[in-house]
Amino acid sequence: MTEPDIPSAYVRDKRTAPPSREELRARIPGWGVDLDPADRPSSPKLQYPAQTGAHWDFPDRQPGSAGRERSIEHAFVTPVFGTAQPLHGPSGAIRRLAYQRFSEARLAHWLLLVAGDRVDAWGSHLQSFGSTRPDVPATGVRTEASHGGLRSRAGRSDRRHHVVDPLLVAGPWVAAAGVGAVAVRRLARALRR
Repeated sequence: MTEPDIPSAYVRDKRTAPPSREELRARIPGWGVDLDPADRPSSPKLQYPAQTGAHWDFPDRQPGSAGRERSIEHAFVTPVFGTAQPLHGPSGAIRRLAYQRFSEARLAHWLLLVAGDRVDAWGSHLQSFGSTRPDVPATGVRTEASHGGLRSRAGRSDRRHHVVDPLLVAGPWVAAAGVGAVAVRRLARALRR
């Protein structure tokens, strides 16, 4: 990679000079209102040494960056990136779409990432039904019945919510079971005809 291709944010010595105060004031309304150090309590912490102490001019790249997701704002994947949870299945396709099509400044980017997370969670729930230990909704109803009942909630700040909590946790599971029962009934009727 040639040197002009590397953004100055990743190099030890910055090549691009920052814009002057006059240019910034002309371009950004209200720029420079906090220039007086007496107005900023963090001013002593903003003093940076002339030398950064970095032993490299550009950090070594981690291998495997081909095909990794990256924001469209960036020219390339950062020199170091996580590989613990590679994208997979439908949730991975949704997350790839978020990174390929939308800027991080767009709401659509983040909504797609949340949707990909929910698809992944439901996929894991459905996959658990094929195992010997399926997921159990954590409503806490069994524990309250065996460990003091509603007395266990006395003195807690969330006491008013104890009626709603089981509905919020178990509600989607009950609704999914109802939809499944209706689907099975319709399929059985269609097969009888």
